[in-house]
Amino acid sequence: MKQTLKSLNAEKLKFQRVSISEFQRLTTRLAIAEETLRAIRSGEVDSVMVAGKEGSQVFTLDGAEHAYRVLIESMNEGALTLTADKTILYANQCFARMVKCPLEQVMGSSFRRFLSAGDRATLRPLMKRADKSGSKIQVLLNAGDASKIPAQISIRPLAKNNSNRATTGMVVTDMTESRRTEERLRALTNRVVQVQETERGQVALELHDNITQLLCAVLVRSQTLADKLSPRDRAAKREAIKLRELLGQTAQEVERISRDLRPSVLDDLGLVAVLRDTSAEFADRTGMSVKLACVELTARLPADTELALYRILQKALKNVEQHARARRVMVALKQQGGIVQLTIKDDGIGFNPEHQAARRKGKGALDLLGMRERATDVGGILTIKSGRRVGTEIEVRIPLRKAHAGGIADATVTAKQ
Repeated sequence: MKQTLKSLNAEKLKFQRVSISEFQRLTTRLAIAEETLRAIRSGEVDSVMVAGKEGSQVFTLDGAEHAYRVLIESMNEGALTLTADKTILYANQCFARMVKCPLEQVMGSSFRRFLSAGDRATLRPLMKRADKSGSKIQVLLNAGDASKIPAQISIRPLAKNNSNRATTGMVVTDMTESRRTEERLRALTNRVVQVQETERGQVALELHDNITQLLCAVLVRSQTLADKLSPRDRAAKREAIKLRELLGQTAQEVERISRDLRPSVLDDLGLVAVLRDTSAEFADRTGMSVKLACVELTARLPADTELALYRILQKALKNVEQHARARRVMVALKQQGGIVQLTIKDDGIGFNPEHQAARRKGKGALDLLGMRERATDVGGILTIKSGRRVGTEIEVRIPLRKAHAGGIADATVTAKQ
């Protein structure tokens, strides 16, 4: 009997220990569940992973995108989600304000309505081949009030949604203020260039009218002095002759600087004449072979166009002399329809135009930038083609005003130095 009681007490004690352990385990699980519910209610959890017989499953919670939606709505840029056929699934308020349309009229409509035909054609292949790194495009958006909004669109493919349809994400940046800033900077640069040209003209005139004449007078006096010296004063006579030669070289250098500052040939005879003079002077000074091929102009180009082309030629030849290690240079002027084109090509060592601007911070990089600005100021485009050991080609294309578009004859003049 006593043995039976001991067995019952042992079983009871064991049961109590198991019950206490189970109670503690359940209490712990309950605490975890309560903490999970608290985190879900406070928005700290986006998804829940549940382990089952078929493996773990992830369930996304309703409202999990709330934080991201708040972020997108607070952006200062437009945000869009598009289907493959360009239907707008989602747009934020910023984009609706940008295109001046109510948000309810934007969502569900086609993104094509906000693009011109040309921009649609450009955007189509970009969306097809956009990879994970994305791509960008500059467009003009058609706003609801018929105005045009310059914008930059960043395109990126998104993961397929629940309906297994591919979508595209876009960030649209309003470039209106940026374009205004660019225009103000360009106007300021143009004004600075005009002031520089005025000052150059004044300095060139002072050099030509005063310094060069004084040097010529000293040159004549030195020649007279050399002639008056007795043949017995050979040493003094040699020094006088050397002084005369040095003065002659100085006068020529001052005259060259005066021409570079503001060539009178450009003002008096026009672009073709100054191209000839500049090319011939460059060939004589450097020993390089220069081939000049240009059409004759029956009417003068606008003064700002002539000056821009001349300055671009100056900078290009200077870069050839300092960096290209070239033996031959070709300069060509021609007309294609209503566009005048100047080409400068050398057979030098060349460079990589894409890497050069980032790597070179010296005057050479500024020269290239200056040439581009010169072309832009008169409505033209400057392109640079170059490569290692294949030389460099600089091409400037400037549209002519209607009054000058027919002023170029068919005659071609070729000169070789």
